[in-house]
Amino acid sequence: MILPQTSSLVLTLMVMSLLLLGTWASMFKAAGKWRFELFYLDFAFGLLLTAVLCSFTAGDMGFDGFNFLDDLQHAGRRPLLFCFLAGAIFNLGNMLLMGAVAVAGMSVAFPIAVGVAIMLSAALGILVKAGGNQTMMLLGCVLIFTAVVVSAMAYRITAVQRHEHLARAGLAKSTRRPNPVKGIILAAAGGILMGSVGGMVARAREGDFGLGPYAAAAVFALGAFFSTFVYTIFFMNLPVEGEPLDVTAYFKSRLRQHIFGLLAGVLWFAGLETRMVATAVSETLQPSPLISLLLSQGSPVVAALVGIVILHELKGSDMRVKVLAVLMVILFATGLTMLALSPTYLPKT
Repeated sequence: MILPQTSSLVLTLMVMSLLLLGTWASMFKAAGKWRFELFYLDFAFGLLLTAVLCSFTAGDMGFDGFNFLDDLQHAGRRPLLFCFLAGAIFNLGNMLLMGAVAVAGMSVAFPIAVGVAIMLSAALGILVKAGGNQTMMLLGCVLIFTAVVVSAMAYRITAVQRHEHLARAGLAKSTRRPNPVKGIILAAAGGILMGSVGGMVARAREGDFGLGPYAAAAVFALGAFFSTFVYTIFFMNLPVEGEPLDVTAYFKSRLRQHIFGLLAGVLWFAGLETRMVATAVSETLQPSPLISLLLSQGSPVVAALVGIVILHELKGSDMRVKVLAVLMVILFATGLTMLALSPTYLPKT
């Protein structure tokens, strides 16, 4: 299998992962008016296709004589099961995230979902007394939580302003102000699920019988792929927005929409693969803990910037919303920095 051999290549892969994981959901917006349940079916096919291609190309090349199939055969049953289940659980969280994107947009859904996931992971680290300054970890969680609250406030103000604009134009369907709770709950629930699988993936990759990066990414993708059809049926019958859907609606979608859905799956899995490959090499090739955490967990900042700058999700909002959006980015980045620096400032014993 091919693994990076220099620190600069590791850093490049981590930057690529940051950008890919922060932009894949924009394909849903690029596809036009389309239900996220249908989009996600193509997303699943795209990630499976990319997983197969990566596994039997980069996963089979290299000079170590240990390829993708060798890795699968060498792995124990428990790591395989952990990784598959982690993919299935994460996938439900990812679908809830997409539901939040459909309702509230990327600039709101990603900071809330990933912020909750990071806080959950950090809280678990505090409970088990993992290495790190727990005061700094707690402060980092508080800053990220504040960023989540600020993001929710910006979303609420934006929704109210848009409703008032439509009401003045005589286009509002109801006189009631919109309730932002649905998008926030969907994103937070998705974040809880996504943040709960980190330990499972770590256990699947550790030890003599653990999975290598290509095998781990592929098994994780299989869990996500097969679970998609179960979750999609649920969301089609109990939609987060709109009327229930029939499966035949998928075949009535435009070719352009299918292409963007497939591309989203390609981008997401490529981001996952590059992250796993970059973190599989020795610590001597890894960037500093600060850079590593910012690059590995900074996707919500990228997604928020894409939503604000490229997709214009805050278009028509007043200065309050724009100030809150900037404040959210600053708080999120500062919270990540505190978490990254916590292992450096261990309390004296």
